[in-house]
Amino acid sequence: MKRIKGGGEEEGDGSSSESPPEACKKVRTQTSEESEEEEEEEEEEEEAGEAPESDWVRLPLELLLHVFQYLPLLDRAYASQVCRRWNQAFHMPELWRCFEFELNQPASSYLKATHPDLIKQIITRHSDHLQYVSFKVDSSAESAEAACDILSQLVNCSLKTLGLISTARPSFMEVPKSHFISALTVVFVNSKSLSSLEIDDTPVDDPSLKVLVANNRDTLELLKMSSCPHVTPAGILCVADQCYGLRELALNYHLLSDDLLLALSSEKHVHLEHLRVHVVRENPGRHLHAIKKSSWDAVVRHSPDFNLVMYFFLYEDEFGPFFNEEVPVTELYFGRSVSKEVLGRVGLHCPRLAELLVCATSPRPLDEELIGIAERCPRLSAVALGECEVSCGAFVEFVKTCGRRLSQLSIMEEVLIPDHRYSLDETHWEVSKHLGWVWFPDMMPTW
Repeated sequence: MKRIKGGGEEEGDGSSSESPPEACKKVRTQTSEESEEEEEEEEEEEEAGEAPESDWVRLPLELLLHVFQYLPLLDRAYASQVCRRWNQAFHMPELWRCFEFELNQPASSYLKATHPDLIKQIITRHSDHLQYVSFKVDSSAESAEAACDILSQLVNCSLKTLGLISTARPSFMEVPKSHFISALTVVFVNSKSLSSLEIDDTPVDDPSLKVLVANNRDTLELLKMSSCPHVTPAGILCVADQCYGLRELALNYHLLSDDLLLALSSEKHVHLEHLRVHVVRENPGRHLHAIKKSSWDAVVRHSPDFNLVMYFFLYEDEFGPFFNEEVPVTELYFGRSVSKEVLGRVGLHCPRLAELLVCATSPRPLDEELIGIAERCPRLSAVALGECEVSCGAFVEFVKTCGRRLSQLSIMEEVLIPDHRYSLDETHWEVSKHLGWVWFPDMMPTW
């Protein structure tokens, strides 16, 4: 038992007493000293090759690397603060081969941006490790210029893939052309093994493409460069003439030519897998040209399984050069209004068609045109219709003709017009029966 002395002191077992604050201070001091002693002992054990049992700090680097690869960048950064060994794993080259720079201005974007300190660290410590890099920029010119500044500093890199992606309007077009070309040339010259390049909506030009070809002709497989107004048909032909491994190409229609298709069909080339063509009238005074059937035939002979994807953003009176002869198109997307006549020509001259999207047509039912497409396009498996009209009877006939090969069918409810054969409810049941799965018209566009 303890008894209280008159002076407020506690007495028990003949031992001296301490006030609570002093006791807590002493405990904290002892705990701190013990922690320091434990850290010193762990360092000595590490130097001696002796690791305590179940010590996460001493996981093999190979296991740490495997774990870190599944962590988001922020979590990986937090984990790197656990100890020196985990920090060492954080900087292993394998973790920095793939990186996406997100460059957004707080005043114009709600998206988070890659921290400037991290960008600086990547450039100083990991630029020679980068292999798969993309830049996502918002609509501001400042973000695009920041991307160019980073590219200019990647002098020790050897990239395999590079993507320049504008998440809103194409901000790279607002960067001075000389600044952009200079930055891109740094990558083209120092990276001798580029296999994939995505530079849509940028001021890339013919001379810079020649630099690309001179340094990466043996490795380039994918090139996406739609909406690049400074590139001419001669510039893209230079790429096709010398990059024999090209498997995927995306470009605007004004760059497409008979010479380009014949170059891609030469014996030196590997088989083309995807050709994506954006058909947009960039110059109102320039007439859209026609591609010869013999050029398309050459591509099909050389690459019989290639996919030709065409995106049309034209007005109804601008389709004169198209679908007058057989075209090996596999996917067709009409982003503006297209006439019944053009869709009729599609049914006659596109036997390889597999996907069709029509956003709008003239206000007359597409009954004959849809049935014609179903009868003459045996590969058709996906259809989407927006602001147009189809009678319910013709639509059921269309689905019946296509049968169960239709795996995707997105039709706005307003498109279907009840007739003497089927109401909307009856159309739903008939279409579901022929498809082999429950189908309903869409209340909102799904494409």
